Amino acid sequence: MPETLSTPPEGRRPSAWLRWAFGTLADAGVASPRADAEILLAHVLGIARAELRRVAVLDSPLPDDGATEAFAALVARRAAREPLQHLTGAAPFRHLELAVGPGVFVPRPETEEVAQVAIDEARRVVADRGSAVVVDLCTGTGAIALAVATEVPGARVHAVELDQTAHAWARRNVEGVSSAGRPPVVELVRGDARTALRALDGTVDVVVSNPPYVPPDAVPRDAEVAEHDPAVALYGLGPDGLEVPRGITAAAARLLRAGGLYVMEHAEVQDAAARSMVDATPDPAGQAGARAFEPAATRPDLTARPRMVVARRAAESPAGAQGDPPDVTD
Repeated sequence: MPETLSTPPEGRRPSAWLRWAFGTLADAGVASPRADAEILLAHVLGIARAELRRVAVLDSPLPDDGATEAFAALVARRAAREPLQHLTGAAPFRHLELAVGPGVFVPRPETEEVAQVAIDEARRVVADRGSAVVVDLCTGTGAIALAVATEVPGARVHAVELDQTAHAWARRNVEGVSSAGRPPVVELVRGDARTALRALDGTVDVVVSNPPYVPPDAVPRDAEVAEHDPAVALYGLGPDGLEVPRGITAAAARLLRAGGLYVMEHAEVQDAAARSMVDATPDPAGQAGARAFEPAATRPDLTARPRMVVARRAAESPAGAQGDPPDVTD
């Protein structure tokens, strides 16, 4: 690790400023100090990170003292564990760059795999039927909904968000991706995900959700999450954190057609509980004792951790009847 500088360097040499920022962020416990330092300086200069590396190699002077002051201020905020995405105002998600800030959950790389399952299923349905209806419950920034809408031609995507601030960020992102003069790529609804979109009951091909699921006693360790992600987007209520997910799962049972796919993100310690929750969901239109879903399965994220539950909507069946595990294409 390079020597940490207690004060910013003199002059405007990018290499010196990056060394100082790297040391400062590393001492503050930031997980990726080198990458964060480069991203922040590139943000100040209005250039891509790859271009910054070329500038640093050449050691061309930074444009003026205003740039160094702005960079130093951002490094100080990042060292105080303010999320990097709040400082730059943007978060990458798959091929998208989403607007983010205080009051909305910052999308995580692991959720990209949840989106992939929904995308794969939507593509399969479009190939079979020519179109697909997809619903994203608890959409937050709109990340999953926009990924499906932009990657699956023929998908008609609806997204639901209750929180006013998060809904405003989602609307901003939908408007940013939608083409001028055309309908929005995602139909965004502000409402309770447990009761919204009743006009779509029984017609949806894919329901996907990254709901609040953190148990009340599991306070996140990272200051970026604990102090800056909104509690309403983190804590799933109930002793197990699955009270909100139970409501989302019941909504999915109502919305999905027979054979439709449900995928929901959860914590890695909740895999068995999440499967049991889905398996126990009653069929809202079936006989007493009938289950809404075929037996649920757990899918891993990119780091092989069990992070999502996947199940197919069962057809109305006699009480207690069950089908085969969900057939989900990798």
